[in-house]
Amino acid sequence: MPSTDTERKRVWYSFLVPAVFVVLLWGIRLVEHIEGISLAQWGVLPRQPHGLAGVLIAPLIHSSFKHLISNSIPLIALGAGMLYFYRDLAYKVMAVVWLLGGLLVWVGARASFHIGASGMIYGMAAFLFFSGIIRADTRLMAISLLVVFLYGGMVWGVLPIYPQVSWEYHLYSALCGLLCAYIYRHQGPPRRTWSWELDDDDDGDDDEHHINPDYHDPWWAQGPIYPQPPPEFKPRHDEGSTGNEPCAIRASTQHQ
Repeated sequence: MPSTDTERKRVWYSFLVPAVFVVLLWGIRLVEHIEGISLAQWGVLPRQPHGLAGVLIAPLIHSSFKHLISNSIPLIALGAGMLYFYRDLAYKVMAVVWLLGGLLVWVGARASFHIGASGMIYGMAAFLFFSGIIRADTRLMAISLLVVFLYGGMVWGVLPIYPQVSWEYHLYSALCGLLCAYIYRHQGPPRRTWSWELDDDDDGDDDEHHINPDYHDPWWAQGPIYPQPPPEFKPRHDEGSTGNEPCAIRASTQHQ
């Protein structure tokens, strides 16, 4: 069981890294605003050789402050979830979503500049959602439900509804997140087995019992405890008794 200090550092680290990334995005956007320039031409331009540079650069560029604001909180929240629950896999998954998602946009998207970090948001959300389901882990499935509750409306972003939105970036990145959830299903946090999952089926078979040594019944589930007789104690039967007759035992009660 990790100590309180270790757990606190882990939480801080999980939020610090995505927060620093968001600060970087704001710095880039502020430079664009102050200098009166636009870096949109460095986005992904499908099927054009010079557009390949956007695979690396596009997630760092945003068209407006409104665009950046809408991406900032989800980047921190989902990034923290990735680093906290999937610390060993987080950077691998992010790299796949960033690079493979951008490459798929270059291959199969509309002939326009595609920019923004929303692809990373869709990729991380898809990974967190599908990974919990595929692993069938109670803790991680709770994260899946939380992602649906907070960002379930993002599903409309993968449909060609708004012409100015790069739904292709959203869709391809989400597919990359799903792919990573399947590929890395046997890696990352080990699945916890709870005591209620170890209960035997009521089939009457004398199967081997699996007992969790760390589990103890709560106080309200424990029966009364009676003092046990010493090992050398032998019941004394009345003369003429076989010892097989039922007898009543009176338990003395002590009042304090």
